[in-house]
Amino acid sequence: MDGTVLVADDDRTIRTVLTQALTRAGCKVHATSSLTTLMRWVGEGKGDLVISDVVMPDGNGLEMLPKISADRPGLPVIVISAQNTIMTAIQAAEADAYDYLPKPFDLPDLMKRTARALEERRRSPSEAPTEDSARPEELPLVGRTPAMQALYRLVARVMNTDLPVLISGESGTGKSLIARAIHDFSDRRTLPFVTVTAADLQNLEGPARVLARVKGGTLLIDEVSDIEDEIQARIVRMMDAPGDHVPRFMATSQDDLASAMESGRVRQDLYYRLSGATVQVPALRERVDDIPLLAAHFLGRAEREGAPKRWLSEDAQDLVRVYSWPGNVRQLENAVRRLGLTSRADEITRIEVESVLGSQPEAEPALGGGDSEKLSTSVGRHLRRYFDLHGGMLPPPGLYQRILREVEGPLIEIALDATGGNQAKCADLLGINRNTLRKKISDLDIKVTRRRKLM
Repeated sequence: MDGTVLVADDDRTIRTVLTQALTRAGCKVHATSSLTTLMRWVGEGKGDLVISDVVMPDGNGLEMLPKISADRPGLPVIVISAQNTIMTAIQAAEADAYDYLPKPFDLPDLMKRTARALEERRRSPSEAPTEDSARPEELPLVGRTPAMQALYRLVARVMNTDLPVLISGESGTGKSLIARAIHDFSDRRTLPFVTVTAADLQNLEGPARVLARVKGGTLLIDEVSDIEDEIQARIVRMMDAPGDHVPRFMATSQDDLASAMESGRVRQDLYYRLSGATVQVPALRERVDDIPLLAAHFLGRAEREGAPKRWLSEDAQDLVRVYSWPGNVRQLENAVRRLGLTSRADEITRIEVESVLGSQPEAEPALGGGDSEKLSTSVGRHLRRYFDLHGGMLPPPGLYQRILREVEGPLIEIALDATGGNQAKCADLLGINRNTLRKKISDLDIKVTRRRKLM
């Protein structure tokens, strides 16, 4: 190993251990307990690599990364931190850190990462290392609520293990983003991240082609509970005999996979292979205090892309907090982006939010009803709450069709599920023409999955 390493940590023991290990490996080392000293060395052109703690007596190491990048483009920085949360890892990545390790770290692992960083800098000293900068931005892992903090801690614990991970949550909560974050901050980050669906495994050669693509990286199986039994069996065989380069397996599911296994929709052997670690992503209505934060994030992103600066009024924030968001973060993003484009002033008003939300479904289950409660009573309670949310004002026009759509959608989805996706049987069950059913499936954007229905 050849190069000069700048070490910044307020723990004298860590400075001593790193100095001795790096010196034995052939590096020159400058160590300090001060960010001020570190930044002076960087400004003077010293060092081929920086290893820095986050919390220092005179500042935050993450906040120094943009200045290091500006002063010394291409100088790699490895961040080490006792703040062992997914957010610390994400902030390090957003600040263009070369690598991130939580404390306590494994010294041989840190030495390997240091050697790799120095080698990459030697080959391309003028270019900062990037791993996937062209990947489009997805749903953000933004949130300060206890539900999200618990999620961050769980993700941080499973990040650098080889356990299969099952990620469950409603549509639009960001399950695939969680899987990608686990990969991007794991030891497999430099290897491929491959998402597969049932279509990729349709024929006998499918598993072999998938394993050839993933090359020991991370393999994400999308919505595993929707995959038919024969292909589930292929996944089991693929996990049992993955070849020379064993990938890390992950899967997402909107359904409770344990219940799906009990009902026969998911094979028992597949369930037990995938559920090494289970991550439950909370729905947006379970973390309402994060909604204003997410809305501000989306408006800020739109501004960075050239849209006018916008923000929600207090009344508008109150309304988005009480809306049920059946489409979760994805629905919130679409609504906020639309508001950013259509708002007449910089401050988005409650009336403008009502106009946008009035055209979207609010399929929140009625609360407090028992199994014996009549449907009309549940619907009545839901409608009274909907009117109350608007205070002394009337809801936006078109309420009749919106309510019919909200009832029709779940009715058809449940009927399709009960008939195993057989549209002829479903139409007969509902007592409507098959062509009418097809049109409603298209109009309501209902996903139809054919499967063998166990009776």
